[in-house]
Amino acid sequence: MAISTAAPARVVTRLEWLVLILLVFSVAINYVDRGILSVTGVALSKELDLKPHELGYLLSAFFWTYAGFQLISGWLIDRYNVLLVFAAGFAIWSTATALTGVARGFAALFVLRLLLGIGESVAYPSYSKIIAAGFPERQRGIANGLIDVGCKLGPAAGMVVGGLILVRYGWRMVFLSIGVASLLWLVPWFIAAPKIGSVSSMRARYQGPGFSDILAKKDAWGTLLGLFCSNYAWYFMLTWLPQYLLMERHYSTRMMALTGWLPFCATAAGATVGGCLSDAWIRRGASPTLVRKTFVVGGLAGCAVFLLPAVIVADQLAAMSLLILAAFIYGLFSGNLWTITQTLAGAVAAGKWTGIQNCAGNLAGIAAPIVTGFIVERTGSFYFAFVWVCVNLVVSASSYLFIVGRVEPVSWGRSRVQAAAG
Repeated sequence: MAISTAAPARVVTRLEWLVLILLVFSVAINYVDRGILSVTGVALSKELDLKPHELGYLLSAFFWTYAGFQLISGWLIDRYNVLLVFAAGFAIWSTATALTGVARGFAALFVLRLLLGIGESVAYPSYSKIIAAGFPERQRGIANGLIDVGCKLGPAAGMVVGGLILVRYGWRMVFLSIGVASLLWLVPWFIAAPKIGSVSSMRARYQGPGFSDILAKKDAWGTLLGLFCSNYAWYFMLTWLPQYLLMERHYSTRMMALTGWLPFCATAAGATVGGCLSDAWIRRGASPTLVRKTFVVGGLAGCAVFLLPAVIVADQLAAMSLLILAAFIYGLFSGNLWTITQTLAGAVAAGKWTGIQNCAGNLAGIAAPIVTGFIVERTGSFYFAFVWVCVNLVVSASSYLFIVGRVEPVSWGRSRVQAAAG
């Protein structure tokens, strides 16, 4: 029998599924907005005369505030109405994207990337809070898998749509059109989200477990290290894959736009498959520990096995095929990643735990673009950049295997949980 969690074994309502679909669209928009700079990077750099390391700093700037504000966002989400906090952050990041299209220099672009990070910092703590409160363990795999589908299809859509707009209208129109269009998402959100009861019932009169309580758990440190290293691989792909295809594989801009989205789609497919299979395995009686760790550790290690050969082979078709396969296997991991955190933390601590974990994990978003930029500038190729990505994947797999213990709700103390849930 599956281990029970803090979330009750309840039927998820149709409205809650609708809100989940809106969240899937929101995370797709989230990743379009944060990743579109990598698509426009070459054209933008030519117009503004930016060096490779300067582009690396712009790609990294988003994560400086995105990582740091995770702690503030996690606290706000556990303390106040998550639905309103999320909407405010969404409005901030979409506006920052639109304004990027009128920026005139490096300094303005850098500031807007910092603002983008502040707005988007509310996203994953909000997703975890909503899913932990509304979805039982046996359905969290598919819920998180769908969120990850949006996460991976966002860069794919950004590469296709952004690339085509770039070819015809230039890089400024890419940011303007995407930023303004994103704001339309707020209309259905304000119509549907306030009607769900599973989240509003978790608004706390007391803050529940604090940051120090979470950091006292060994499991938390395992998830922090695991996400940092796995995110290094993800943000390498998100920020530098288009440049890799253009600079080393000699794709045209149009060819990059038409084919570079395929690895992201493969990851989305892997996340969906991983979420469905893991939930089905749990419903058949397997423990969450066995199921979640199998998919997480196997996905990370399997990705490393196929990723490195992708940069070695000379044939373009073989290289892209290996990238797609590695990305699909990575999706088996990413579709189950947050289920572990949500089960360990429970609804009363999901916002803060996710905030801490995402803060640590997104330091990789600062490191990966800059480190990759310097490696490429010094060596003239992407080979050692890919090697370092694979090292990080193995470290992440080891962290989830050996540091994270059983995947079951941790004990926060009866009085604190009762006060938070009352």
